[in-house]
Amino acid sequence: MTQAIAAGVVHDLIGIGFGPSNLALAIALEERGQVQGPLNALFLDKQADYRWHGNTLVTQSELQISFLKDLVTLRNPTSAYSFVNYLKAHGRLVDFINLGTFYPCRMEFNDYLRWVASHFEAQSRYGEEVLSIEPVLHQQQVEALRVISRDSHGLQHARTTRSVVVSAGGTPNIPTVFKALKDDPRVFHHSQYLARMAKQPCVSGKPMRIAIIGGGQSAAEAFIDLNDSYPSAQVDLILRGSALKPADDSPFVNEVFSPQFTDLVFAQNTAERERLIVEYQSTNYSVVDIDLIERIYAIFYRQKVSGIARHVFRSLTSIENATADEQGIKLALRNTANGEMLEQHYDAVILATGYERQMHRHLLAPLAEYLGDFEVGRDYRIVTDERCKAGIYMQGFCQASHGLSDTLLSVLPIRADEISASLYAHDKRNSHHPAVTEPMLASAS
Repeated sequence: MTQAIAAGVVHDLIGIGFGPSNLALAIALEERGQVQGPLNALFLDKQADYRWHGNTLVTQSELQISFLKDLVTLRNPTSAYSFVNYLKAHGRLVDFINLGTFYPCRMEFNDYLRWVASHFEAQSRYGEEVLSIEPVLHQQQVEALRVISRDSHGLQHARTTRSVVVSAGGTPNIPTVFKALKDDPRVFHHSQYLARMAKQPCVSGKPMRIAIIGGGQSAAEAFIDLNDSYPSAQVDLILRGSALKPADDSPFVNEVFSPQFTDLVFAQNTAERERLIVEYQSTNYSVVDIDLIERIYAIFYRQKVSGIARHVFRSLTSIENATADEQGIKLALRNTANGEMLEQHYDAVILATGYERQMHRHLLAPLAEYLGDFEVGRDYRIVTDERCKAGIYMQGFCQASHGLSDTLLSVLPIRADEISASLYAHDKRNSHHPAVTEPMLASAS
């Protein structure tokens, strides 16, 4: 048992995670609060400071949607928190216009997000990992929620809130064949790319053979960065598919990321929702921007011209086994077209294998008896049984009900507005809250 410091205040809202989703919500609450009165909101994030995919921000990485789909513009184009106002505040508005692009690099967009987050320092706590969300009972009903977190010093905190918004993001997907190697420093997920690559021998010019597993945007960006930044690295790009496939960002298809399409998806039955999601997979999953595909193809073409095969493109390849020995990471590779097997050693293996989105089930496990199967309403609030009066919202875990845009940046301002409206409506209906008391010190395991 460890001691958890319990705050005496009862919050209206605690946000789990302070990535773009909850940052957009913080803005929406602030701007709505100027008219309807403020809510007491607090946001917790396990990172030491604000960063968005910080370990993947290679110089070649560009945003894949328009800067106009920032945190606010679709909801309130006059907001002080727009990307355009960020450019003006940093003296780069004219320079950005001169670029003639709708797509800033991710490094700049990360800086924009940090700039916005700096305005909400009083409402945010960094370096706190949320461990669980528990019920606070009053007369057999869940009248509030207790959020248990652990800070960077190992101290646990217990806070009480009337609502939570779970926006914890995805967790790295580690293929089964690599599970036994998850603690080997030579095998790492793309989410840790920059930090792990900084420790590799190729940084100082030593030869390395590196495998990239995956055929999506992350794999492509890692390949380009390894080719450009580490001349001593030889890279095998290994994918199950027959080719790198381009993302479909054509105008009509892009309408699947509009707020109106969210309405359409939500109105369908389960089978039709699944069909729509499958139909438009090519917009986001296991696809690559066409300019990166062309750059990678050109790299391999120049190898043919020179006769020097630095890198290898291994398509139609499955990984049957992965083991570690003194020579490195040994992969057993099978060509799915002809069945041929090949064993190859690598000094490092980068898993560009995407993300899982199950964190909400872990965090909300203490509330499982009230939540059913995590069905959500149109306002992203989990449908609970009649005993639960507290509000539980999710962002980034609602693709099955709200469509492909749920895990992306495209609808952040509109979703934030919908959740903030629901929070205010919920707060008004429950304006006579029962007293929820917390001891100053509570025991937590």
